Amino acid sequence: MYRKTTRSITITVKPYFLEEQSTPADNHYFWAYHVHIENGGGERVQLLRRHWRITDALGRMQEVEGEGVVGEQPVIGPGGSYEYTSGAPLTTPSGIIVGAYQMATDDGERFDVAVPAFSLDSPHEAVRLN
Repeated sequence: MYRKTTRSITITVKPYFLEEQSTPADNHYFWAYHVHIENGGGERVQLLRRHWRITDALGRMQEVEGEGVVGEQPVIGPGGSYEYTSGAPLTTPSGIIVGAYQMATDDGERFDVAVPAFSLDSPHEAVRLN
């Protein structure tokens, strides 16, 4: 698991490789990742936007930006949380994702919450520590 806290908002990500949706012979690898967002602060926040940087094992990067997550812009009250699962395909057997969520308070203040960098590792490539 990967975890990072920004302004009392804790993001926890758990990625997992989906063997049944991957076809390594065709250079198609697929991961799901479960995200848990916890509001440890004293004010309500709404997740407005996401920005991801997905880098494969060859260093090729793609950026993904858009409103909300999985079609929603959840409001998370003090002490509350929100969870969702999404996925990412790559043409290499490993990669890494890092990003941020743009949040807004009830009074309209916007701020970014960092998503921890998390690695996408498959059993089709030996894990190398850098």
